[in-house]
Amino acid sequence: MARSLLAIPLLFALSLAGSVQLTKKDGTPPVYESSTPPKIGPNSTQGDKNYKAPLFPILNWTQYENNPILGANENRGWESSFVYNPTAMVIDDMVILLYRAQNSSLISTIGLAWSTDGYNFTRYTEPIFYPTETYENKGTEDPRLIRVNGTFYLTYTGWSDSDGVKLCQAISTDLLNWNKTGPVLPDITESKSGAILDERQSDGNYHMHWGDIEIYLAVSQDLVHWTMPTNDSYATGLLEWEQKLIESGPPPVKTRDGKWLKVYNGVADKDIDNGKYVEGQYSTGQMLIDPDLFPYGPPVARLETPILTPDTADEKQGQVANVLFSEALVQFKGQWLMYFGEADTYLGVASAPVQP
Repeated sequence: MARSLLAIPLLFALSLAGSVQLTKKDGTPPVYESSTPPKIGPNSTQGDKNYKAPLFPILNWTQYENNPILGANENRGWESSFVYNPTAMVIDDMVILLYRAQNSSLISTIGLAWSTDGYNFTRYTEPIFYPTETYENKGTEDPRLIRVNGTFYLTYTGWSDSDGVKLCQAISTDLLNWNKTGPVLPDITESKSGAILDERQSDGNYHMHWGDIEIYLAVSQDLVHWTMPTNDSYATGLLEWEQKLIESGPPPVKTRDGKWLKVYNGVADKDIDNGKYVEGQYSTGQMLIDPDLFPYGPPVARLETPILTPDTADEKQGQVANVLFSEALVQFKGQWLMYFGEADTYLGVASAPVQP
């Protein structure tokens, strides 16, 4: 498989440089940025120091009253139009976000932001990931991140003139210097939205869920080379709010009883319940999966109703209307934080309590 190396110069410092607030653009949140990114390496600690594995489901979600927390930055061309659809991880007692950014030509790159409270973020002034290969010349989109043995594995959507939409992957130890390993399933005509379970399963493989109409399964011994053990779908849309399509959200999270909680996004195919759901609306749900008993699916259970729906003006109006698309889930300082795209325009967050 073809490989390429994407390197970003690392600015060394004994501590993070102070962030600078830039002028607020009408309708967007303030921008705080720094030219010095966090120093992350193989020995950086991962996860909240008081982490408790969840029970299924995680309920009682509340949207942050000051959403959106990130928006376009008119002072940086690469993120001057839209900022949304992040992945997240807790590293060295900070929430680290990798987010999708679009320029005036709507070419997508990936930016880096960090926070010590989970709500107020400083962003790095340069993109950390951007198109360099023919299979992604039109954009690098919708990142999802896991970490295994000190190495970060990033799945993302590469969009190109020649190959269309392909699920791609890259590897890093510091989130700045990346080794691109190319399309994950090169023989599949269209692929995207890869969410990896970050532990080897009982069949000896790592599992990844992918697809944006139905969810499919791919397996790997090394987290780089992936195959499909079956052409059957792992999960399909069953409920009224997800009839048109379902798509993975963040990487699944292991529950206290050894199963996995999977956050996903669903789309309604028609107006339902007097406008409760409208045609094309993206909402966020949860399902419970058991790779040991049902490695090829279906899910063990799913919630009948979404946990998050596009209810605010920022989610109902924008580049794509009526979209709340969740792609990042972390536990941080006693609460769950879900980060999501709002109408493919802004980035928001919701919180839920950690179960006792």
